[in-house]
Amino acid sequence: MPRLSSTVTRVPQSGIRRIMNLAAGRQDVVRLEVGEPLFSTPSHIVEAAVRAVRDGYTRYTPNAGLPSVREAVCARMHRDYGLEIRPERVCVTVGGVGAISSALRAAVEAGDEVLIPDPGWPNYYMMAVVAGAVPRRYPLRPENGYLPDLDELRSMVGPRTRVLVVNSPSNPLGTVFPPTLVEALVDFVSTHDLILISDEVYDCIIYEGTHRTACTYDPDGRVVAVFSASKTYAMTGWRVGYAIAGEEMVRQMAKLQEAYVSCAPAPSQKALEAALAGPQDCVEAMCLTYRENRDLTCRLLAERGIPHRRPEGAFYVWIEAGCRNSTEFAHRLLTERGVALAPGSTFGPRGEGYVRVSLVSAAEAIREGVAALAAAVAGAGAPGRGRPDGCPGGCEA
Repeated sequence: MPRLSSTVTRVPQSGIRRIMNLAAGRQDVVRLEVGEPLFSTPSHIVEAAVRAVRDGYTRYTPNAGLPSVREAVCARMHRDYGLEIRPERVCVTVGGVGAISSALRAAVEAGDEVLIPDPGWPNYYMMAVVAGAVPRRYPLRPENGYLPDLDELRSMVGPRTRVLVVNSPSNPLGTVFPPTLVEALVDFVSTHDLILISDEVYDCIIYEGTHRTACTYDPDGRVVAVFSASKTYAMTGWRVGYAIAGEEMVRQMAKLQEAYVSCAPAPSQKALEAALAGPQDCVEAMCLTYRENRDLTCRLLAERGIPHRRPEGAFYVWIEAGCRNSTEFAHRLLTERGVALAPGSTFGPRGEGYVRVSLVSAAEAIREGVAALAAAVAGAGAPGRGRPDGCPGGCEA
């Protein structure tokens, strides 16, 4: 076989996807591993997409998105954040993933450094490497509430540092950055002449605290704030999101979209337009269910004495599993107990010993999954009963 790109082949597959692939096709699995909303896309959004197809929105669009969709994004930013954003600062993308990957490619030269959170969404690492950059992980420590520490970030900035990636509300931690921290992070990148990629795809899923977009504090177009329809409107398969950035960054991101995807699908763009401009009570109803699932999960874990972090936003719970190898723990939990969850190590070295549970399943599935997780942590009924690492069936160190 001809040689393939070593840059691509050395990028590890996400541990979340590995678990998903193992669980695929099995009807007996409790699915708590992926952030896939249990709801269907709201009907008014679906109808808007059907109408768009019938009206001829089946062709290419401008690389940065349809003008009406970019206008809808601006209206949404004014409604929800009081910001006056021009359409020229909006790039409609193939999901939040498309926005982050295009922004990274536009920002870095080969060998430049990108600061990414640890624990953090594994795709940041993957996208940085594929862009030719060097990912450097900055720690999110429990004793600091899993928030970035500006002094530690300052110590990591070197001559090749180009981008700081932040994520609030956080996947996998559920943290919501205080507005004062968001402002301080924008000041930080300005001082060090960096670009801030602010992943805000869970910005509408808030239980406690206040989310303030990094755009609020951006004086000179160095912030790329990323949003998505996937989680907010249960539109994961529609593959549509958007970024707010400086006009020059948007021009370069649009050029990259021409190279890689041409544009976000036209029907999906019209669906996004309907989602942003239409009634938002569907979002409130979904968030209420996620909050109830959050409260249920945390109560069940507390009753069983399992340490965990109560999230303020997003729809995940970060759980201390008490094992030395979270990947092996998750695989054995799936094969032996029929429960799929995400291993903490896929979110970075600081995730080892933890697992992430998604809150988007039905309450009964959460009850069953937490019970199986608790039994595994305790070693009840498993061949490895009594092991200090608490892994189901025994884990490799």
